[in-house]
Amino acid sequence: MSKKARPKPALEGVAAVDRALSVLSAFREGDEAVPLAELAERTGLVKSTIMRLAVSLEAHGFLAHQPDGSYRLDAEVLRLGSVYQQSFRLEAHVRPVLEALVAATGESASFYIRRGDRRQCLFRADSPHPLRLHVRQGDLLPMDGSAIAQVLRAFGAAPRPADAATLELPLYTAGANDPHTAGMAMPVFGPGEAFAGVLTLTGPITRLTREAATAASGALRDAAEGLTRTLGGRPPRLAGPTSPAPPQVREGATPRVEAHAEVGRRRGRSP
Repeated sequence: MSKKARPKPALEGVAAVDRALSVLSAFREGDEAVPLAELAERTGLVKSTIMRLAVSLEAHGFLAHQPDGSYRLDAEVLRLGSVYQQSFRLEAHVRPVLEALVAATGESASFYIRRGDRRQCLFRADSPHPLRLHVRQGDLLPMDGSAIAQVLRAFGAAPRPADAATLELPLYTAGANDPHTAGMAMPVFGPGEAFAGVLTLTGPITRLTREAATAASGALRDAAEGLTRTLGGRPPRLAGPTSPAPPQVREGATPRVEAHAEVGRRRGRSP
């Protein structure tokens, strides 16, 4: 007779560790030193508990006790922050977001940053359709009239233009540089509302129409805001979802559209 496998015991956290971490998490941006009474208010812990926890946190270099009785973060927090920054891989966080957007919308999803007077496709997940924009990771493209470039200009400048907060997002353009292509873009932010890049959807104008863009705007907005939170940022207050503007026709040569049986005669360029 075979023995029944014992169920694995449910793992629980250690209460003292939870309380110690709540003390560290109570520190906020701009804090230099926080009085004991303020830590008690922020954590919900009694002062005597915080003082006992602080002894261990001081011993390990996480807290420093000030002469006036307040506490500040100490050097071990900085060391761990540096280790985290060195091990942080942007692609590991962006790639799943791009793949989820492609699955939800059927269009190509990319993450762009600005490189001087050009825009660079840093990461990309291609649409499964035969007809799609042919852009590769690492490609440098002009800062043109596309939605991507417009969002890079609006949020990537320092200082940020005052009218950036009034820009209706996601921004959509169709035929901005070629009459056969369209795109939509949302900004992504890092810590302290620092601009991180642009999350985009692009495709042929025959598929990424104004109506299709409106339908996809919620998915793109949610993806950008979720990625912002993952990167340690907080989405700033931005204008609500837009009803995409009528297609514009502008000139300018950019990447081609791979056309197979669906629309074999057409070639697209950057939206």
